[in-house]
Amino acid sequence: MAMTATSAPRGPMVLKDWGQLLLLGAIWGGSFFFARIAVAELHPLVLVLFRVAIAAIALQLYLAIRGPSFRLALPHASLFFLLALTNNVIPFSLIFAGQTQLGAGVASVLNATTPFWTLILANALTSDEKLSWNKLAGIALGIAGTAVMIGPGLLAGLGGPVWAKFALIGASLSYGVALMVARRFKGVPSPVIATGQLTASTIIMIPIVLFTYGPAGPFSASPPVWAAVLALALLSTAFAYILYFNLVASAGATNASLVTLIVPASAMLLGFLFLGERLELFEIGGVVLIALGLVTIDGRLFGRR
Repeated sequence: MAMTATSAPRGPMVLKDWGQLLLLGAIWGGSFFFARIAVAELHPLVLVLFRVAIAAIALQLYLAIRGPSFRLALPHASLFFLLALTNNVIPFSLIFAGQTQLGAGVASVLNATTPFWTLILANALTSDEKLSWNKLAGIALGIAGTAVMIGPGLLAGLGGPVWAKFALIGASLSYGVALMVARRFKGVPSPVIATGQLTASTIIMIPIVLFTYGPAGPFSASPPVWAAVLALALLSTAFAYILYFNLVASAGATNASLVTLIVPASAMLLGFLFLGERLELFEIGGVVLIALGLVTIDGRLFGRR
């Protein structure tokens, strides 16, 4: 299905967009950590169901209390199911399956290829987000930065199964498609889009999990795993997707996809701040490359020069 846009070309992101992007990167940086804990006891498909179902319930309650009405989603029901497949069901399943074999750092690096796929799709399917030298150079710097930042740990992780790596790359490609779908929700408030896609994802996943594992199988997990599931669903999904769709609406699909370049950096920084992990020089160098990549894609500095 061809998707086009008639809006004017996107300019550089404003300060509010950058704030949302950095906050979203920090939140999604923690999602790989929570998922790594949860997949130790829960099957990837079961974890997908709990993540989307708990988040959907939380957002339905949010809309009931704060508004706007969820009825705004009903005219777009078919589009929500397409968004649910490309932005939740497929990528979550692939990521969680891959994380049964790969560490959070390697998974986040592979996930950082999302902007690359998004640029290709946006160039082919839209009229206002075309490829440019600064976008290509910025994406290259960002991906190089994530690889440099992981360093020796990434090299060790390259010994993992090939299928697990392809699963993470497949998830990134699915996210790129989802960003093109998300552009179609013109005039729909961000909380409604987030709630609609997660509700549709829950409707898709319930019969899959019940048919595969039965009604009792999915609930056997320890308290630490349930804590990780709740954090994954409420913080890294319900709250994060409100930020995400608001960012797509205000900054564009390509700019929103830059969040995957920040996720590995945020995971390292969170470990340094809260877990006492040490930041090595190569990790700091990777963060610098990512920052240069973001500035290059934004184009504001080079435009002034």
